Amino acid sequence: MSFGTKASLFPALHQSLLHQHHQCRLITKVRLKWVKNRSLDHVIDTETDLKAACLLKDAINRSSTGFLTAKSVADWQKALGLTIPVLRFLRRYPTLFQEFPHARYANLPCFKLTDTALLLDSQEKKIHQNYERDTVERLSKVLMMMKTKTVPLQSLIPLKWDLGLPDNFMKTLIPNYPDHFRFIKAPSGDAYLKLVNWPESYAVSALEKRYEGKDVGDEYRQFKRGQTALAFPMNFPRGYGAQTKVKAWMEEFQKLPYISPYEDSRHIDPSSDLMEKRVVGVLHEILSLTIHKKTKRNYLRSLREELNLPHKFTRIFTRYPGIFYLSLKCKTTTVAIREGYRRGKLVDPHPLVRLREKFYHVMRTGLIYRGKGLDMIPQEDILLDDVEDETEQEQSEEEELGINEGCSEETSEMDGETDGQE
Repeated sequence: MSFGTKASLFPALHQSLLHQHHQCRLITKVRLKWVKNRSLDHVIDTETDLKAACLLKDAINRSSTGFLTAKSVADWQKALGLTIPVLRFLRRYPTLFQEFPHARYANLPCFKLTDTALLLDSQEKKIHQNYERDTVERLSKVLMMMKTKTVPLQSLIPLKWDLGLPDNFMKTLIPNYPDHFRFIKAPSGDAYLKLVNWPESYAVSALEKRYEGKDVGDEYRQFKRGQTALAFPMNFPRGYGAQTKVKAWMEEFQKLPYISPYEDSRHIDPSSDLMEKRVVGVLHEILSLTIHKKTKRNYLRSLREELNLPHKFTRIFTRYPGIFYLSLKCKTTTVAIREGYRRGKLVDPHPLVRLREKFYHVMRTGLIYRGKGLDMIPQEDILLDDVEDETEQEQSEEEELGINEGCSEETSEMDGETDGQE
């Protein structure tokens, strides 16, 4: 079975532009030092607990008994990304997890979902039903970027929360779309999800959609004819964007032809500037497909070969700080696209994100009131479309900490990280 590609949409002139940048490096790059972003770090910090709570909620739902014991979750701390024991975490949020003694072992704590958590879970299921086609498109686009149009399930499952997939998507979503997806097994025995057909209407990147939806018709039409490039939105830390070296570098970078992440890139010289721009485009697109506009660096690394990314592709995140932000919060490395956030909040939140904001509101109430928390959240508050956002951050870019306005030709501090580090 053959798949169409975005290359078919571009005429010979576009291919000619690609060839011009195929064999050489033209740009002298300026390596910038990493700058801490206080508001984005806060988002990552708070959503670490939110994600852990959601994963525990789903695990309780999957349990045949309807509850989890303290013993069964004792080894889950690392998998949940927590810095405290799971038992302490469950007890921290009584508005979500109700503790009770085991029927046979009185000293064994057990946890089930509270009525509030069950109500939130029912709302989440409705969102998954109402936006199922959106989820199918998002998952299809992930597969369309892969060289073989397949992805190992062991690499896809960790991305489930970030991509907004239902907890049991392999049983409830995939079988409903046999014209889109199929499970296959590799000779090694590993399970893969495969794209069945190439939906041409999906092969439009977030950057292309950004230009389609704005009053830049002439520029976008010229791009479609292969006569110009599309520029990535840039949001530099204070002091960087105005520097002469940085400005000149970015102007040259933006002038390079934009390579859609849905195009076949095997003909591009791996050491060329054009390939680097293509890598930026792929990382920008896959982060745009996540509903929180961020994910863990290691999740992307597991897809490196299928996405045709270089071995040390994570250096791109610090090389282009106007596009990406790399955070070291919570003993892991998370990468986000800057354009997805403004003042520490998502610019265009998915309905599932808004539901998760309610979930976090309930968590915060439980943390504040502890044992009394269950009586502090009226049910009508949970049914509202909007609740008080406990995570709102008013810090602007001007309030970032640790800003260093210097730049040099040397590699940045973050570029020196080993790729084996999480």
